[in-house]
Amino acid sequence: MAVEVVLLAPVLVAVILLIVGFGRYVDRQGDVDAAAREAARAASYERDFASAQAAARQAAIRALPSGLSCAPADLSGSDFSAGGTVNVRVSCRVDFSELGFVGFPGSATLEGRSAAPLDQYRRTS
Repeated sequence: MAVEVVLLAPVLVAVILLIVGFGRYVDRQGDVDAAAREAARAASYERDFASAQAAARQAAIRALPSGLSCAPADLSGSDFSAGGTVNVRVSCRVDFSELGFVGFPGSATLEGRSAAPLDQYRRTS
């Protein structure tokens, strides 16, 4: 009985750490996706591209939890005209260094994308 416990204990710990790692990955991916969604929504309310970019960056910063190192929200590929679409990309590095025991990389880059339509009857500059 003692031999089985000694052999199975490290395996059980590794499985638990694997579950924790996947849970952290899914949680952080949800955070990055939510930040991209909020950034797109905030940018879609603005009247010009420069204001939209500033609003998107601020909204993404507010939506992200502390501890994530992220690049500023990117609005490249957006059609910022009446009836167009604002496309936002948020990219963050997530630290998995304490889970290296079970094979997770030291860190991973997670990316969230979102788009929001612009009202076709509004004025943009």
